Amino acid sequence: MAGLEPNSPTPTALTVHQASRVLEVTFDDGASFRIPFELMRVYSPSAEVQGHGPGQEVLQAGKADVVIEQLAPVGHYGVQPTFSDGHESGIFSWTLLYRLGSQQAELWKRYEERLAAGGLSRHVPTAADAAGGSACSHP
Repeated sequence: MAGLEPNSPTPTALTVHQASRVLEVTFDDGASFRIPFELMRVYSPSAEVQGHGPGQEVLQAGKADVVIEQLAPVGHYGVQPTFSDGHESGIFSWTLLYRLGSQQAELWKRYEERLAAGGLSRHVPTAADAAGGSACSHP
């Protein structure tokens, strides 16, 4: 799980926008981000997505239409979303949400490159996803 770094910004407002599929987060340093649900889902800090060590990340495909069905607070340091595809094990710290928001362009680029390299799509789930399993592994 991504931890809360000392002196890192904390949210002053969180708004789930279902129609546009974004989580709007405003931080106490004045930064405000609109983080797409899909970006959150594919970079979930859960072991299901990140693996149990370096090089064990699991590439998530077919997540373009995922929505957040529920957003539960976790202590004073983060939130735990429940996604429409059943994924609910990732805890998103304020530090991680800030990183997802501030580094969106680079994260999207990396994600799209990995999908292309694997011959996968944001819009079409893999056979494993359709069967309820995890997507293909990325080295």
